[in-house]
Amino acid sequence: MAEPARMDRRCFLRVAGAAAGGALLAGGCAGPAEAPRPGAGDRPNILFCIADDWGWPHAALFGDKVVQTPTFERVARDGVLLPHTYCAAPSCTPSRGSILTGQMFYRLEDGACLWSTLPAKFPVYTDLLEAAGYHVGCTRKGWGPGSVRAGGRTRNAAGRPYKNFGAFLAAAPADRPFCFWFGSHEPHRGYVAGSGAAGGMRPEDVQVPPIWPDAPEVRRDILDYYLEVQQYDRQVGDLLEQLQAAGRLDNTLVVMTSDNGCPFPRCKTNLYDMGTRMPTAAMWPGRVGGGRVVDDFVSFTDFAPTFLEAAGLPVPEAMTGRSFLDVLSSGKGGRVDAARDHVVTGRERHHGGARPGRRGYPMRALRTHDYLYIRNYEPDRWPAGDPECRVEGGGTFDYADVDGGPTKTYMLRHREDPAVGPLFDLSFGKRPAEELYDCRNDPHQMKNLAADPACADVRARLAERLASYLKRTADPRAAGRGDVFDTYRYYGGLGEKKRPRT
Repeated sequence: MAEPARMDRRCFLRVAGAAAGGALLAGGCAGPAEAPRPGAGDRPNILFCIADDWGWPHAALFGDKVVQTPTFERVARDGVLLPHTYCAAPSCTPSRGSILTGQMFYRLEDGACLWSTLPAKFPVYTDLLEAAGYHVGCTRKGWGPGSVRAGGRTRNAAGRPYKNFGAFLAAAPADRPFCFWFGSHEPHRGYVAGSGAAGGMRPEDVQVPPIWPDAPEVRRDILDYYLEVQQYDRQVGDLLEQLQAAGRLDNTLVVMTSDNGCPFPRCKTNLYDMGTRMPTAAMWPGRVGGGRVVDDFVSFTDFAPTFLEAAGLPVPEAMTGRSFLDVLSSGKGGRVDAARDHVVTGRERHHGGARPGRRGYPMRALRTHDYLYIRNYEPDRWPAGDPECRVEGGGTFDYADVDGGPTKTYMLRHREDPAVGPLFDLSFGKRPAEELYDCRNDPHQMKNLAADPACADVRARLAERLASYLKRTADPRAAGRGDVFDTYRYYGGLGEKKRPRT
């Protein structure tokens, strides 16, 4: 099996330096040491670019030798690479809800689940910026999937829809800042089989993560996914070129990221790094010094407070996230803010046909630089969905919380093979109430140390820290009211949803 890809600072500086024509100095950064606070007349534009199911570590800056992401490298080179950024929940709807509200997903009532709604009582940064004079819009996939109107909203929470970024820019007043949400549909399944190889990538060059079997079918599946990652990267590159041509790039805060991990077993819908750790970079050419790697933890709940602070607006008390504008503007790399030493993630219901009664698989986790601690609240349930779940009026589903595709199919068909069986169990089998992983020595989180007596003190300390955070942020699970998540309406059909192609 190939060695797992790791963040390599020297790789970043080498790639970034080459892309910049050698402009970066070994110990410096391209830009001011500290950005001035915006005044009323120089508030930044905000361009938020989010992929659909692009996960760590699938970018050259993280050591992947196949997928090509030059736009992501450009944003990191001209800004800040944030390799320890985590989504609040590894599922589209709650992840995007947490971005927009600045709150942990479990505080959003229905919005904690996939194919739900986002109640209008929860303010979103897009509306707050619009009320302060920003020109706000979005295209393609905004908040969702789910029912916008069921929550009392008249439009998608990501903003007024536009056909494309060009149409939005044409409508944007020159004397007002703008806020735009670009929600790509890539690299969500389904893929065109063989498209990755047809695009010039070679299966033999793929680094297969140790959590999947190394088989030709899996390698080809990875390449098809990579092709769509590259499409997303090109899409964002086109947006930056349009901004440059319009003369508005220098005063635009750009964030490039994804909503959750890749649509493969043990990734999306899971709290391991390949489900929650998001490739993320941010740049603000006129104000933030570039060429830096910051190792502080960033949560998706931190985006909304950051955008509001950058615009000179107050952050609502209800937001559990914390602005990292000070980190961006510090001019520093490595560990900048000592308080950003952990992040909390979680999950409730994903696919409505995964378990009888449309029940979810509730989890919470705390990640530090050294460890990942996971609390599974219903260990008797199947984390990937029941092996055979019959839903009234919806048919039968096998492990429905894992997106269908060649890798899933291969693992299902070969589960009895000695080389595949243990990996199948890691992705699809039941899990104990607690999991603990040594992330420095086990980056793909495959060896559970929760029952190891030598790790008892670490487990207890992280469990207490997680419980304290959940209580402080009013998680219904912490108050013994977790069953409420299974009562929220599921607005999606129970078949596979086809995404629009653009």
